[in-house]
Order: sequence, then C-alpha cells, then structure tokens
Amino acid sequence: MNRNTNKFSSDTMITILFSKFLKINWVIIFCLIFLGLVGVASLYSAAGSDWNPWAKNHLIRLIFGFCLMFVIAFIPSKIFFKYSVLSFFIGVSALILVKFIGSGSVQRWISYGGINFQPSEIMKLSLILILAKYFDHISKIQLEKLSPYIIPIFIILIPGFLVISQPDLGTGLTIILLGLSILFFVGISMKLVIFSILISFASVPFIWQQLYEYQKNRILVFLNPEMDSLGSGYQIIQSKIAIGSGGLFGKGFLLGSQSRLNYLPEKHTDFIFTLISEELGFFGSISIILVFCLLIISIMKISFKVESLFSKVVVFGIGFLIFLYLSLNIGMVCGLLPVVGAPLPLVSYGGTSLLTVLIGVGMVLSINIHDKKV
Repeated sequence: MNRNTNKFSSDTMITILFSKFLKINWVIIFCLIFLGLVGVASLYSAAGSDWNPWAKNHLIRLIFGFCLMFVIAFIPSKIFFKYSVLSFFIGVSALILVKFIGSGSVQRWISYGGINFQPSEIMKLSLILILAKYFDHISKIQLEKLSPYIIPIFIILIPGFLVISQPDLGTGLTIILLGLSILFFVGISMKLVIFSILISFASVPFIWQQLYEYQKNRILVFLNPEMDSLGSGYQIIQSKIAIGSGGLFGKGFLLGSQSRLNYLPEKHTDFIFTLISEELGFFGSISIILVFCLLIISIMKISFKVESLFSKVVVFGIGFLIFLYLSLNIGMVCGLLPVVGAPLPLVSYGGTSLLTVLIGVGMVLSINIHDKKV
C-alpha cells in the first residue's frame, strides 16, 4: 500500500513539474540564449580571438545564471511577495555598507573571497518588488489622489540618492527613472507627472552645482565631443568611427580594425555594441536590437495576462529595466546620450548585471507559471 502511495505521489509530482515546464515562455528563453551567445562571441573577439580573460568567464556566468533562473522560475511567486520588504532593506543596507567597505576607484563594489558584487544592480530588483507590494494594497480610487504616492517617492529616492552619492550618477538616475515608470504604470495622475517634470527642469541649476567635475565634463563632451577629443571625448569619437566603418554588412567576425588595434576603450563592457556594429554592420546590429525588442515585448505581454497587481508591476518593472539597459547603452555608444556606466544586457562583461537580468527574468517566468491572487 505504501509503495503504491509513494509511486502515486512521485508520479503526481512529475506531472505537476512537467505541466509547469510546459508553461515556460520559450520565446523568452530563446532570446536569452541568443543574446548570451552573442556576448560570448563578442568577448572572444574583443580579447583578440582568445577565450581568456572574458569569454570563458562570461560563459560560466551564463550557465550559472540560467540554472539560477530556472530554479527561481519554479518558486511560487507568492514568495517574492512575502520577502519583498526584506529584500529592499537588505539592498539599502548593502548600499550603506558599500560607503564604508566599498572597493574600486569609486565605492560601488563589495569584494569578498575574490568575488566583486555591485549592490546597486540588485537594488533595482528590490525596488520593483517593494513598489509592487505597496501598490497591490492600494485601490484604483485611492490612486487618483496624491497621498498614496508620497511613500513610494521616498522609497525610490532613498536608494537613488545613495547610489548617486557613491558617486554613480548614471545608475542612480536609472533607479529613479525605473521607480517613476512604475508610478506611471499603476496610473499616476497626468497632473502629477507634468508637475514633476516642471520641478525637475526648475531644479537643473541646483543639480548642476552638485555634480562632480568629471560628471560635468561628460555632459559638456556629450554636447561637443571635439572639445576634448583626446580626453573625455575620445571614447565617443572612436565609437562613432567604429560604428560607421562597419557599413551595412560589417567587416566580418574577428576583423574589426578599431577593436583589434585597441582604439576602442571598454570594448568588452559598456562599448561592446560598438565592436558588434563594426564586425556585423548595420544589419547585424539591427538583428540584435530586434531580438532585444522581442524579449521585452514577450515579457510585457505577460504583464497584461497575469491577475494580481503585484505580478503585473513586477513583470512590467523587469521588462522596463531591460529596456532601460538597452536604450541607455545604445544611446551612449551612438552619441545620443552622455557616457554612463550602462552595460548591454547579457552581452557586456559583468557578473552582477548579468545575474540581475537573469534573476529578474526568472521571476517573470515564475509569475507566468504560478500567478494567482497573491
């Protein structure tokens, strides 16, 4: 009798796991695998046809990240709801801690046992979770008033200003913009949006005075790269040259002259899209952007299918986060935005940003599988 019961239980468990496995959005998985392999190939090229020091590590991180993503995908989404507040306080604590024990030329990293960890990246996911939990308890009628947005604004500004003070203006503004996008998604009044925009414009002179000298130079060089063509403007000038020299079809894989001759600084991290554009050309670059668009659209579609507001906000937030990464990186390397530390998701070399994206997508897959009113 016990054997039959155990067999029935194991068969039932296998059936449940298989049914959940079938609910995984395989379009999202395909996009992630494709972009990850593009990253490995690009890093192999950036190192001069060598797996070391970047491509091999990136591949190992991808495998680990995908395993972690699938584990998270099978965790009930109510767990994210339960521990969202705790994750936010841990994230804020890590941002405060990095001020005292942070490593690097600027204090953005926590190093332990040879592993470098950037708290500001994981903080983006924590911010999405806590805002999603907060708005899940707010009715639509209340959202039409000003009072429900006071607490979320403080929730957004606390990690935002902690990151800006590291100093990391680009990531800090990304966190604030991510938070504000969620306020817009849940239905903030257009009057409040217009008022916020006017306040932002009015505070520009004050913000300018608070910027570090190198941050001011980045903005001035963005407006006129030739003012310091061998200094602050060098990166963006070489980036434009490389993108333009790729033409329609590119120079071919491993044949980029700008990257091979080391004219491209940071070609393995923030400026990796420049290397791709030179080697694969316009059509290759557009193909990669289209895969990113397919990934983002597939994620956003899930946000309109799920039931609870918590799930909707989490899925939207993660989709918008990937969109922010993509638009900031491409805008930066094309000279449409000032140079900031914005990696290209899954492609640029960097463990924390890679894991942030894959953990976030794991939560999206979990919500797609398990969603019910949490």
